[in-house]
Amino acid sequence: MEREHNLIPEDTLWKRFLYRVINRSDTRLGKLFDIVLLILILVSTLIIMMESVPWLDKKFHITFLVLEWVISLLFTIEYTMRIAVVKNKRQYIFSFFGIIDFLSLVPFYLSLFFPVTKYFLIFRMLRMLRIFRIFNLMDFMNDGYLIVKALKNSSRKIYIFLLFLIIFSVIVGSMMFMVEGGRPGFESIPQSIYWAVVTVTTVGYGDVSPITPLGKFFAVILMLAGYSIIAVPTGIVTAEMRNKRQNLEKICDRCGNEDIDDDARYCKQCGKKLA
Repeated sequence: MEREHNLIPEDTLWKRFLYRVINRSDTRLGKLFDIVLLILILVSTLIIMMESVPWLDKKFHITFLVLEWVISLLFTIEYTMRIAVVKNKRQYIFSFFGIIDFLSLVPFYLSLFFPVTKYFLIFRMLRMLRIFRIFNLMDFMNDGYLIVKALKNSSRKIYIFLLFLIIFSVIVGSMMFMVEGGRPGFESIPQSIYWAVVTVTTVGYGDVSPITPLGKFFAVILMLAGYSIIAVPTGIVTAEMRNKRQNLEKICDRCGNEDIDDDARYCKQCGKKLA
């Protein structure tokens, strides 16, 4: 698992102290800071959700507004401090967590000009990912890294599958348009394609359904095909995860290289024969 960051603290004593509090959880003060930060994130998210309920917003609008301003200003100060206490500021700003921290602030300031954008503050929930570091749950992050890597490695196969699915849905939708003859829900090919996608993915909203016997026959075939179609991407990703897990279990004793192919007999970095 890659490190969360490779940030370097500033040389000033107080900045080094703040760096340890903000970016580490190995001290009581640092862990307290992170826990308070998580609580503020949860409170902020809860406020956004409650603001979307008309009667709650009408009754507690001023309270929500004040809390939103206070929490957002605290997050702004915290983001500024994170930048101030590190030497390699650019590396933090464009790191994964740095971008998330920035995105959690932008909607608040945009809402001053475009009020509807305040609901994008829900992105603050992404900051909860720090909980893995705070409570020493990095093994869970390793599992998450494995899933992401498997998805990335199998992306080409999934793209090809999605292309096939699009072509299949267009053909079936066009056929249903001809079979149903412009009946309700099948007045055009795009509407028929919508029905085909909903059916083949086994969602089945029920807002559109065929009437003719031939149309129902096509629907049955499409529904049965949907089960096998859904299994395809699952199998691709599962196989890739299994291969990745096997590769991670192979580690070179000499150099610690973990990028080892299934059929490899020697380490590609140092040349040591593998067990």
